[in-house]
Amino acid sequence: MKTALRIILAIVIIGLAFALYKSIQTPIEFRQVKQERYEATIQKLKDIRKAQLAFKDQHGRFTGSFDTLINFIKSDSLSVVKAIGRIPDSLLEAGMTEQEALREGIISRDTIKIAIKDSLFRSGFNADDLWRVPYTDEDTFQLGARAVESGNVDVEIFEAKVHNDVLLHDQNEQLLINLNERMEKKLNKFPGVKVGDLEQPNNNAGNWE
Repeated sequence: MKTALRIILAIVIIGLAFALYKSIQTPIEFRQVKQERYEATIQKLKDIRKAQLAFKDQHGRFTGSFDTLINFIKSDSLSVVKAIGRIPDSLLEAGMTEQEALREGIISRDTIKIAIKDSLFRSGFNADDLWRVPYTDEDTFQLGARAVESGNVDVEIFEAKVHNDVLLHDQNEQLLINLNERMEKKLNKFPGVKVGDLEQPNNNAGNWE
């Protein structure tokens, strides 16, 4: 009888110790996963912003279509002014300006075309994967663009975002609920990661900045 009680007591102690360990470790693991996924997602949203700004430079507007944005990255190019020659130090010291050097033919400028994907993005960047939320199988960022009136002028704005429920879909449910409530109610922020805003111009800022 005493042996049985000792075994039961040992099992209870082990169970309580494990429950205590999990209560401490689970929030730590949640924060680690959140940080890792947020970092990857922020990098993706920075790429989307970079592509949107280049698209707007070319077309005068943002786009709410990933197909359009990806095709732009893969097939379009930027016009870059390349300097040819240099003004000698002696002429610079004499006060010669760049415009004067251009007129004199000492230097020249040539406009060249550079592919968007080569000029704006790091080596190994995959434009076809731009829409995909990191650490998910087929979930896509929500993307939108429109023009709003601000100061009696139309301003082009865009937004790309993903909710915590998608990004952290496989994490502890209660901790996820707590995170969403804290971000939305206490911090007055979108409960997830986003760049830009479809309600008002925000200089294309991310909610992590």
